[in-house]
Amino acid sequence: MKLGVGMRWGMAPVLLCAVAAFAGSWVGDKKEKPKAASQTVDSGSFGVFVKGQRVVTETFHIQQQNGNSSIKSQLKEVAESVPVDQKSNLEITGAGELLRYDWSEGGPAGGSLTVLPNNEFLIEKISASGTNKAAEQPFLMPNTSMILDNNFFVQREVLAWRYLAAACHPEAGSLQCQKGAVEFGALVPQDRSSMRVRMELVGKEKVTIRGAERELIRLTLTGDGFEWALWVDDRDQFKLIRIAIPADNTEVVRD
Repeated sequence: MKLGVGMRWGMAPVLLCAVAAFAGSWVGDKKEKPKAASQTVDSGSFGVFVKGQRVVTETFHIQQQNGNSSIKSQLKEVAESVPVDQKSNLEITGAGELLRYDWSEGGPAGGSLTVLPNNEFLIEKISASGTNKAAEQPFLMPNTSMILDNNFFVQREVLAWRYLAAACHPEAGSLQCQKGAVEFGALVPQDRSSMRVRMELVGKEKVTIRGAERELIRLTLTGDGFEWALWVDDRDQFKLIRIAIPADNTEVVRD
């Protein structure tokens, strides 16, 4: 089953700049210094609901250490009809450059893949279950391109942070963003494909989350043939709270 862009059951300014600008978290430099302790930027889980029924849980953890960030995520099935056991680990520098992306899926039909920088571009290495030799596919995309792999919604949180750092600034107690959408190049490793996506600020909205009304910032994520709505909390480090994908009757909500 495939739902929207970069979703498939078995989808300049950077993460660190965004968190520093909007949450006041950390500042790094390039001087040699003792290895710092890792700092948790965000952790938790998202429930993925299709037609109101929870089908998958994504557990994630974002850490920063010595200027680099690690975004780890794991998907576990809730419904027997959706067999999911996938893991991902995205590592990026403080300049937004990809260090490494790994994805794996358990089970007989599982496999793994890795995306690495190749000079100034990217290369993907794919290993199918039961084989020792990996296939390779190059991408003429800069190593600052976003990774938006199938099903890993925490990667959309990273995209939202990059958008906020690129296009917005706080002013007089509110968030001021440039008019029009900001475009990003992205790689969907499981699909072995690239795409262009656009993000734009809609504004503040009152949204009901598990029976409680909250005022959140709404963003729109669009691309070729899809439109998603994302809500982030400007009172809590711009964490991603909810995603709505109406065309697929899908909702993602932070637990």
